[in-house]
Amino acid sequence: MYKITKHQHFTLHKPYGYLSQFIVNGKQKKRNKLLGELYDFPSGTMAIGRLDKKSEGLLLLTTDGKVSYDMLSHKYEKEYYVQVDGNITEQAIQQLKEGIEISLEGTIYKTMPCEASRIEIPADLPIENRKPRDERHGPKSWISITLREGKYRQVRKMTSAVGFPTLRLIRVRIGDITLKLSKGEAEKVANFY
Repeated sequence: MYKITKHQHFTLHKPYGYLSQFIVNGKQKKRNKLLGELYDFPSGTMAIGRLDKKSEGLLLLTTDGKVSYDMLSHKYEKEYYVQVDGNITEQAIQQLKEGIEISLEGTIYKTMPCEASRIEIPADLPIENRKPRDERHGPKSWISITLREGKYRQVRKMTSAVGFPTLRLIRVRIGDITLKLSKGEAEKVANFY
C-alpha cells in the first residue's frame, strides 16, 4: 500500500544574518539564526537552493525533493540585485555578461553568459534600508544579474573578479516568482510552476 503525501511549498523573504537551513550541527549551532525561527514550517521542509548568511531575499521551500531538484536546474532564471563597492563600469558589466573566471574550491571555473545591467534600486522593493558601510568610504552602485546557474557564492565572486566587490546581495526573482514579502515573512503557495 502506498502512502499519498500532499506536499507543501513556500516562498520566504530570507533576512540578512540567517542561514538557509533548519539545523546546524557542531559548535556553531547556538550562534546561528535558522529558517525555523521565522515561520512554523511543516516537518520535512527544505530550502530550494541557498542564500548565504550575508545575502537576503527570495527563498523557495518545499517538502517535495523532486520539486527541489527541478527548480535547481538551469531551466529557471535567478535574478539578483547587487550593491557593489564603487561606480561599476560598462566594461565590468560586459565582462559579467560574457562570463568570468572564478575560483571554486581551488579550481578555475568560467561562469555561463548572463544578463547584467546597472539599475536604480526600486523604491517599492520590500527590503530594509540597511547600509553595509558608511558613505565616507566612497561610492556604491547597484546592478542586476540574472543567472541560470548557482555555484557557491557565485555572484559575490563574479563582482569581485571584475573589481567591484559585493556589499549587499538580494535575490529578487526565481523563474516567474518575484520577491513580494517583507523581511522574515513566509507564504504558502499552491505550486511554483
